[in-house]
Amino acid sequence: MTSELVVDVQAKEIAIALLEDKNLVEFQREERNLSFSVGNMYLGKVRKLMPGLNACFVDVGYGKDAFLHYLDLGPQFHSYQKYLKQVLSDRKKLYPITKASMLPDLEKDGTISNTLQQGQEVIVQIVKEPISTKGPRLTCELSFAGRYLVLIPFNDKVSVSQKIKSAEERARLKQLLQSIKPKNFGVIVRTVAEGKRVAELDAELKVLLKHWEETITKVQKATKLPALVYEETSRTVAMLRDLFNPSYENIYVNDETVFHEVKDYVALIAPERADIVKLYKGQLPIFDNFAITKQMKSSFGKTISYKGGAYLIIEHTEALHVVDVNSGNRSRSTNGQEANALDVNLGAADELARQLRLRDMGGIIVVDFIDMNLAESRQKLYERMCQNMQKDRAKHNILPLSKFGLMQITRQRVRPAMEVNIDENCPVCFGKGKIKPSILFTDTLESKIDYLVSKLKVKRFTLHIHPYVAAYVNQGLMSLKRKWQMKYGFGIKVIPNQSLALLQYKFYDVHGEELDMKEEIEIK
Repeated sequence: MTSELVVDVQAKEIAIALLEDKNLVEFQREERNLSFSVGNMYLGKVRKLMPGLNACFVDVGYGKDAFLHYLDLGPQFHSYQKYLKQVLSDRKKLYPITKASMLPDLEKDGTISNTLQQGQEVIVQIVKEPISTKGPRLTCELSFAGRYLVLIPFNDKVSVSQKIKSAEERARLKQLLQSIKPKNFGVIVRTVAEGKRVAELDAELKVLLKHWEETITKVQKATKLPALVYEETSRTVAMLRDLFNPSYENIYVNDETVFHEVKDYVALIAPERADIVKLYKGQLPIFDNFAITKQMKSSFGKTISYKGGAYLIIEHTEALHVVDVNSGNRSRSTNGQEANALDVNLGAADELARQLRLRDMGGIIVVDFIDMNLAESRQKLYERMCQNMQKDRAKHNILPLSKFGLMQITRQRVRPAMEVNIDENCPVCFGKGKIKPSILFTDTLESKIDYLVSKLKVKRFTLHIHPYVAAYVNQGLMSLKRKWQMKYGFGIKVIPNQSLALLQYKFYDVHGEELDMKEEIEIK
């Protein structure tokens, strides 16, 4: 099986698609204009104590003060504060954490008033971004997340992910980390560390320790509060961190800056695989080039077709997801109804496992498969579903078919549910139901080109249009495109873009910035 990652970097968002044998199996999308604050660390100042809530508000530079509850101070809070005073008392020489003394744990039933004072300086980490009118949520239990490990200062424990089932492997990892981690540091071993060599884990541990040293150095030199002392990795790398697998054959990125970020990250965690990161320079949109746009439009929505005319209907209710399997207009098997039902159901199991990952369908999923009479057929379907779900990173549980032919699946949500609206709004009538004659569409495009070149003096630009329209514009020796170039200059490029509706168009300048040339008044 070949696995590839495709990263589409746009002005407003970044999207990552995971392909297995050219089939889209996972898709993540994040807006770039949102402040990616979770994981960031600040040297802040206690602004106000709230004894009634047993919490306080801390100034970390947001419009709203951040919320810190007493229970989020962490057991080692006293050790942290003592070490922080030692660091801030000497701005020239850094006091090493390995020499710091561990104080007794914080009392679980203590109060915020007896622990903190107004104006006190604290190192905090954001665990929840600001939502609506609320400020960020904070913790004083700092952690540095890596691919295989999570480093926790002032904690001597080594914990191993419960998803690693082998007792021998858990013992090996625990003993290994106990032997290489420095004093006064705790480590959480993540699931992907299973089977990794000591050299790989030690290399990442050194990187995380370096992050800690850089953070505490910034704390020591901070002169103005609040101060950002540790910033999470870039949005792309953060999305990539949990998805990345050294078995990937290629990672394609269409933005040079992000390309270097991703290449540096891969070189850090898997130096021998750094050459798999490639910069995409093609004219077609990157998702169109790898047939991802078409797969997205066919993979989201209520009805999903798969092999031989069969299809799934996926409905979401308040309490659960419901999936109905239909044989459609597929030809009947010569082996009879039972073999035909089994074949349709096995195909549905393959497609459903993909859909669960792709949409991140969480909670309870109930699947109504086509009825089968033989117990061995039902068992074969159950085993196929379990096998398909082994690649799913989310926790899940699958029950065998009930006597009503229903399969029940529970699945943990790894990230917010992915919703991709495949319905296209009419770009020409804006919902009014009346449009200009479509044959005049190319005249509209030419008028826009004329305005760009003659009035705005934009000589070089790219016009993105639907592939069907692009085929019409490019047809013949003396095509429309050639006529436009001869009339307005050869700086005009025409690119077919599958993400656009039939009579939709977009203009881009030489820097890839969209030129807004759409006017609703056209259709009145």
